[in-house]
Amino acid sequence: MEDPGLLSTFVDNLVSRLFSLAEAKYKLYKGFEGDVTFMMRELPMITSAINGLLLGQDDHILRLSVEELRHIAHEMEDCIDQIMYDASWDQQPWYCKYVKSGRKRKSRSQLGEEMQQLRYRLEEALQRQQRYSISLPSQSQLAESDQHVLRDDLIGIDASLEELLEQLKEAEDQPKQLKVISIVGFCGLGKTILARELYNSEIGKQFEERAWVSGTHGDPGELLSEILRQLHKPDLVTSNVNQLSADLCNYLNNKRYLIIIDGMRSDQWSIVKSAFPRNISSRIVVTTKIQSVANTCSSNNGYIHNMRRLNEKHSKQLFLKNACPGEYSDYLQPDSAAILKKCDGQPLALTTVGHFMRKKRWPTGRDCEDVCNNVHFYDLQSGDDTLDRMHQLLTHDYASLPSHALKACFLYFAMFPSDHPVRAKRLKRKWLAEGFLQPTNLCSDPAAESFEKLMNQNIIQPVNISNNTKVKTCKTYGMMHEFITLKSLCENFITLFDGGELQPKQVRRISLHHKSITNGASLNIDLSLVRSLIVFGEAGNDILNFNKYQLLRVLDLEDCTDLQNDHLREVCNLLLLKYLSLGSNVTSLPKEIKQLKHLETLDLRRTNVKIIPPEVIQLPHLIHLFGKFKLPDKAMQDELQKFLASGKCKLQTLGGFLVDESGRFVELMGYMKKLRKVKIWCEPSATSTNLTTLQKAIQEFIHDEKDASNDPRSLSIYFDGCSEDLLKNLKSPCYLRSLKLQGRLLELPEFVTALRRLRELCLQSTKMTADLLTALTNLKHLQYLKLIADELEEIHIKEKALPRLLCLCFVLQRPTFPKVQEGALPFLKSLQLLCKDMDGLSGIQVKCFTRLSEVMLDCRVTDGTKLNWVRAAKEHPNRPIVVLKRAIPPRVDRGGDSTAAGETENEIIDCSVLSEGQVQETHTQMPHDEPDYAFNNMGHEVVSATLTGSSIANNGRVAS
Repeated sequence: MEDPGLLSTFVDNLVSRLFSLAEAKYKLYKGFEGDVTFMMRELPMITSAINGLLLGQDDHILRLSVEELRHIAHEMEDCIDQIMYDASWDQQPWYCKYVKSGRKRKSRSQLGEEMQQLRYRLEEALQRQQRYSISLPSQSQLAESDQHVLRDDLIGIDASLEELLEQLKEAEDQPKQLKVISIVGFCGLGKTILARELYNSEIGKQFEERAWVSGTHGDPGELLSEILRQLHKPDLVTSNVNQLSADLCNYLNNKRYLIIIDGMRSDQWSIVKSAFPRNISSRIVVTTKIQSVANTCSSNNGYIHNMRRLNEKHSKQLFLKNACPGEYSDYLQPDSAAILKKCDGQPLALTTVGHFMRKKRWPTGRDCEDVCNNVHFYDLQSGDDTLDRMHQLLTHDYASLPSHALKACFLYFAMFPSDHPVRAKRLKRKWLAEGFLQPTNLCSDPAAESFEKLMNQNIIQPVNISNNTKVKTCKTYGMMHEFITLKSLCENFITLFDGGELQPKQVRRISLHHKSITNGASLNIDLSLVRSLIVFGEAGNDILNFNKYQLLRVLDLEDCTDLQNDHLREVCNLLLLKYLSLGSNVTSLPKEIKQLKHLETLDLRRTNVKIIPPEVIQLPHLIHLFGKFKLPDKAMQDELQKFLASGKCKLQTLGGFLVDESGRFVELMGYMKKLRKVKIWCEPSATSTNLTTLQKAIQEFIHDEKDASNDPRSLSIYFDGCSEDLLKNLKSPCYLRSLKLQGRLLELPEFVTALRRLRELCLQSTKMTADLLTALTNLKHLQYLKLIADELEEIHIKEKALPRLLCLCFVLQRPTFPKVQEGALPFLKSLQLLCKDMDGLSGIQVKCFTRLSEVMLDCRVTDGTKLNWVRAAKEHPNRPIVVLKRAIPPRVDRGGDSTAAGETENEIIDCSVLSEGQVQETHTQMPHDEPDYAFNNMGHEVVSATLTGSSIANNGRVAS
């Protein structure tokens, strides 16, 4: 089924490109400007007429209209890009044109004829639509709850249920007031059935008044009316929301009540919350898939439970329970690893696929192995009623994304393998290079906003969280990835080569997953119209023949194993390229890279490029430059300075450059006026002259302009082996949002305490003195502090110190943690104590941190230490989660965000469920059973460490 939403996104981008074409005053033929203006006017009108199509509705005429317009729009984009390519080609020097004379290009007359023909086809489509006046179906409300998941279907929910029952109770040490418990997560994880278990529990039945209502209809008045009706107040004579709120509030006053709202919508809580008195330990439980809804509902004395996926052991149990008849439980079972991977711990997926496999006579059916390996084809194409309920939920989650542009961004995840962690920042840059999103006066960073919206919808999951709680990598859920992959293929949004034989005639985006397209056969597709190419593994000669491409915008080859230096000269002929990342076999860049006038991102972090040609700096649209490099000694310094001084340089990210006996970059940095993120490595061979010049450049970079309230400037300096005098003479006034220093730090440089509104600070040194640590406590605006050292000198953090700090992270070789006085760090939410030799609580008084929601430990600490922290967390009023974290070896990326020595990334390891009795009896390593784990509201995968009588993992309580 054609998706009109995708078409709308495509047309929106197309109109902006038409506008650029008109603005540039191209004249291919007489009347060209008029044709462009006509297309700009008519395209949005046609798409708006079909924009209301509900996904899954098979209206034949409407489907044909969408398909016809999509073909016209694609061909129009091709023609526009070919015109832009032609214009870029005309601007090349004559010798470049001579070298590229073998590349096929359409003449201007051919392009003009195509544009005229496209106008005529657009007029015909408009006339056809008017003749057949298409009536739009009204959008039906799809169920948002997980009501299809049956109680008997669920395995492994006991820890979650126990945790929520604790919240339902009236605790003696807690204020006797209303608590809103939010259960949030991706569809099909069992939110509704978990709420139902709470409602039907013995604790739930003790409430004086109870009601269960659905919030999916979206009408606050209906929701309040239904609650009143269930509370035996049928004599309603009004539909006025304010009156209903007053009636309900009066009825519930001085009564202890339990209200379940299943499927809370984003716009409901602010309207209905006044209807619920806040006294006598009442409880409201809401289920929702939207994180911001959960945060809003539980913002005051609330509790957030982020739903957990089932682990591998429980997933297999649930799948076999539904797939295998009891009489065949001892029969040899087919390998179900592929199914379990695609279901990704989602109970609804496991149960529905299990029921489907039972129809296939699991485990004795002849085609069971085939279905296991190809379950994605059945999802959309089988028409099977058993799979239909899962398909409906996936469709609803996709269809409910708040914008068409967001849907296109989400479908782009299909370009990556299902189990491949996607780097968030690189993904955002690709969205922008593709043209899915455009900056506006209201939103200067639409990619970041769109990513946050997808995270908020719980439709993608974080895989790796940086220490300052920013999502570094993410992925889609297993079955949702299958859904968007098939949808993308059906819409010709992507072409996927993963070992299959699919070779469509027209290809716009190619993703190659560890399967070389060679095998002696020629690739029988037209690559000239491809916009994106991503390769994982070996590509083969056909794919890497860049003479066949013309309109590429995104070229991601950092994981390509057979890319060589020789390929890059052809890459430099891709004149419309905006995003380029290269892999480890690349050791140098050709000077022809200057031809990439539209390039915005050049990522060399996976390469072995140590010297970049000066032509890179002169690229007029380059915004982000990543790697670890320097300029050649003979670097056309005067010419570069002249270019930079002209104000044409758009470079914002320089991450980063080397300073040694050569100081070419240092001399240029002061001319780069738009820099916002800089990373510098100072080598021991750096001369005093170069260090002095560098100091001046840094001083200019950190100069405080006073009006930079939203200025994201960040600086990273690695100066191991260099004199610390580099930082001593930096003066105020100065400003940075983020600062990272790695080197020999005997005292805190004075400029650090002078930095206005410094939010993030990371320091790494062999030893940190008491004077340095004391100076840190005076940073009043700091929100995130990370200290990496072998040891810290003893220090007391006094009352009122670091008043805005939210996250404090220590990475130590020896457990020399500071003493914290009560009243210090009043807003601390995350305490990260990463030291494998930590013993117990190491003198830390957890109750001093009144707003604490997370404690993170090195996974190598002893079981006794883990249990001590579990007990301490249980006794804390907020009951923070306890997270174990594994140290990650430094990556091979040159100049990337890789971890330095001793630094860690948030890859949370599998860890067994602990009980106090187990540890006391064994005094050995933790057993190797599969863990129960969850995601807290910050996205971490956390240990479900069960003590006698309680489970405290995945606690997301929000302090008031």
